[in-house]
Amino acid sequence: MAKDKIMYVCDNCGQESAKWVGKCPACGQWNTYKEIKVADTKKKVVATSAAASAGRQLRENKVLRLKDISAHDDPRIDMHDAELNRVLGGGLVPGSIVLLGGEPGIGKSTLSLQTMLNLTDKRILYVSGEESAHQLKMRAERILAVGGFPTDDNFMILCENSLEAIFDHIKEVQPELIIIDSIQTISTEDVESSAGSIAQVRECASALLRFAKTSGVPVILIGHITKEGTLAGPKILEHIVDTVIQFEGDQHYMYRILRSIKNRFGSTSELGIYEMQQTGLRQVSNPSELLLTEEHDGLSGVAISSAIEGVRPFLVETQALVSSAAYGTPQRTATGFDQRRLNMLLAVLEKRVGFKLMQKDVFLNIAGGLRVTDMAMDLSVIAAVLSSNVDTPIESGWCMAGEVGLSGEVRPIARIEQRISEAEKLGFSHIIIPKYNLSSLNRKKFNIELVPVRKVEEALRALFG
Repeated sequence: MAKDKIMYVCDNCGQESAKWVGKCPACGQWNTYKEIKVADTKKKVVATSAAASAGRQLRENKVLRLKDISAHDDPRIDMHDAELNRVLGGGLVPGSIVLLGGEPGIGKSTLSLQTMLNLTDKRILYVSGEESAHQLKMRAERILAVGGFPTDDNFMILCENSLEAIFDHIKEVQPELIIIDSIQTISTEDVESSAGSIAQVRECASALLRFAKTSGVPVILIGHITKEGTLAGPKILEHIVDTVIQFEGDQHYMYRILRSIKNRFGSTSELGIYEMQQTGLRQVSNPSELLLTEEHDGLSGVAISSAIEGVRPFLVETQALVSSAAYGTPQRTATGFDQRRLNMLLAVLEKRVGFKLMQKDVFLNIAGGLRVTDMAMDLSVIAAVLSSNVDTPIESGWCMAGEVGLSGEVRPIARIEQRISEAEKLGFSHIIIPKYNLSSLNRKKFNIELVPVRKVEEALRALFG
């Protein structure tokens, strides 16, 4: 009896090795090599040759000149979800394979099930390797508690972990859209390792990719997130799929963000926002109204910024608390904002403006549980910190947007017109903007008063007198 062949695969990048090594030569990570068993070589060669011959018959590959290839846009599948359509680039492309990732309990299965229940005009196969049919039925009843169940029978559920059995059911059902929940629970007989291992995830994803490209049926894979915050499985999983979207948010808050990491059919700068409710996920078409508290008059340490995440402008509330250091070393804590950028802004505030914060604790929070990476938040961070330090509230009706440089100058920002229009739409009377952006603006278009500034001192003088 032949011995099983042992190989070692890097858990981070998928690099293979005949022996275990401490440091991966490809990605440089330590202690990432995992031992796997490789299937019989003859069996794998036969299976590979059969798959290759089948692929040749289906695709009939040949060399083509670029000018002879006809370029046409396939009609996208409307997901009946404006936020999801925006992140996908206008809808789901036929024959594409999409990877949806997120932390446990964030709402990946709820988003998938809720979206599929709205697609009543498509024959859908939902493959669940984690939940039973009874659990999915209970979740569907909770989602459809208001509108009731659809009368058609286009939505089908399969609880299966074997890839070969799944393909057998696909041939029988002939679905127009397939959901795999999740890819880490599916295994194939060609690989002699447990489900969720590096080899299993890679082989199953490759088989589903071949099916999607040859049949034209789109496949949505749901993936897990590791403790480091990356998609579980080797990086090759992200290279295989056409689109990678990540569902993120804090479980203690109601808001969820759908972000595109990779998209071969659209932009990666799009963003979708949802609100988690008892009956499922609700689309948030205007996040600015939800992210702003109604009453903050008379409260110090609160500044409103006109930020942009992706291509969507919205107003976000920046909260700061400055107090005397209770211990020897002052604390610097930021929630939803880059910690290193906060330290840089505090240094600018102390060096260029003259406010001594060396012996003060500084706590910064972006309201709503969001994580914002827009550089235009700098001005609101400095304004909130100074407001809390002098215990003087910022007047209501004021918002701001501007990037702060190391010399204390307010640098120009992109998409200034969208930021101003969002602030004007929500009833703000004044907005502080970089002076450089004023040259490209038509003041007559806006009813809101524009306050251009060139340095941080000018912005603080306009806010606090």
